Amino acid sequence: MMARGCSWRFWTALALAPLLCAQSTRPRDLALGKFLVANRDLADPHFSQTVVLLVEYASDGVVGLILNRRTTIPISRLLALKEAARRQDPVYAGGPVELTSVMALAQLSQAPAEGARVFNDIYLVSTEAPLVKAMATPGGKFRVYLGYAGWTAAQLRNETETGSWFIFPADAGMVFDPDPGSLWKRLIERAETRFAWNPFSLLRRSSE
Repeated sequence: MMARGCSWRFWTALALAPLLCAQSTRPRDLALGKFLVANRDLADPHFSQTVVLLVEYASDGVVGLILNRRTTIPISRLLALKEAARRQDPVYAGGPVELTSVMALAQLSQAPAEGARVFNDIYLVSTEAPLVKAMATPGGKFRVYLGYAGWTAAQLRNETETGSWFIFPADAGMVFDPDPGSLWKRLIERAETRFAWNPFSLLRRSSE
């Protein structure tokens, strides 16, 4: 029987369980549309304190975009499109590979003819038409990236097994987070809470 005065612990554990169980370190959970959050100990300067969205996942290769490295370059200086001429939306550094390549993530109500679905209504686009559509849509959400991150599937599984990454489920709010500079800090604290505290051990103590 649960001890009197300890029932609040039970309800706290239940309330936090969905949040705490949302992260993983299991390589089998790697997939298209998942987020990678760098461990504090990841020393590689290319990926230190990064949050990465996996936009392609296949046995012959994995592609990701770093979500939290905003540059001071506006898209008006990068894209030769009339729709971008006066826009001050910042370009993001997507990763260390092919730094001259341009890709975008866009939230679209309909699947574009040219583009690949990452999750839900979030699409990876690398051609003009769907990006112009996103820019022309009132309140349309999109972000433009220079470069990307790349691994072999085996390489990323190994990095996950050795503790380099925490895996998070897909979330559009994180893709278009209004404060990307603090995104890693918020997510790493959430991940560390998940793995430092076991709610089931708390439940056992509460029932004693």
